[in-house]
Amino acid sequence: MALPPIMRPMLVAGRFEAPHTLDIFLDYVCPYSAKMSLAIDTVLKPLLQEGGNYEGKVKIIIRHQVQPWHGTSTFTHEAGLAVARVAPAQYWQFSRELFEKQGDFFDIPASTLTPLQIREKLAEIAASVIPADKVDEFKDMLKHQSTKNGGVAVTDDLKYTGKSCGLCVCSTFVANPVTTLVKFSRQNGIHVSPTVMWDGLIANEISSSWGLKEWSEFLAQKVTE
Repeated sequence: MALPPIMRPMLVAGRFEAPHTLDIFLDYVCPYSAKMSLAIDTVLKPLLQEGGNYEGKVKIIIRHQVQPWHGTSTFTHEAGLAVARVAPAQYWQFSRELFEKQGDFFDIPASTLTPLQIREKLAEIAASVIPADKVDEFKDMLKHQSTKNGGVAVTDDLKYTGKSCGLCVCSTFVANPVTTLVKFSRQNGIHVSPTVMWDGLIANEISSSWGLKEWSEFLAQKVTE
């Protein structure tokens, strides 16, 4: 799968030029996505990074999967995209930290919070991992635009408005990141998280409960070069 420049921080393991791709669709307020994010760090990264059995052969791209039945889902994904813009080197660290604290954003704990309070809690998490001089910029990314219904600075990122040529997402994507993410999920029929695609096709057999054994068997079958 192609990855527009603005989304490069979402390549969290492996090399960009690797011939095989795991697109992993995650929602920050999904417990199973949290399990998958941990497996990425503890199981997959060692296999794909330097010295691993699949070094240079497989890469992992995180795809944001907003699940609107969770009231805070959009807010959390906006925060992830804001970090990707202002502090790309800390994108995955922030994501893992948010997964660790996802319970604060579950339906009942967040039910009495206003959108501004939710974003402030997200800013506190961001401030714990991104450079101090980037915190205000992060907060600015989550402020409402001047129009009454224009969203925030990363709303278009979330929508994923880039035009698709079928093989890649063209350069118009760069100016509109959030909308692009939602459209990318929709065009691929992604409904729940985590969902994983292998080289562009949904791999329904993959589970968030997979450990080293299951992932090793899967990769051994798929990577034949």
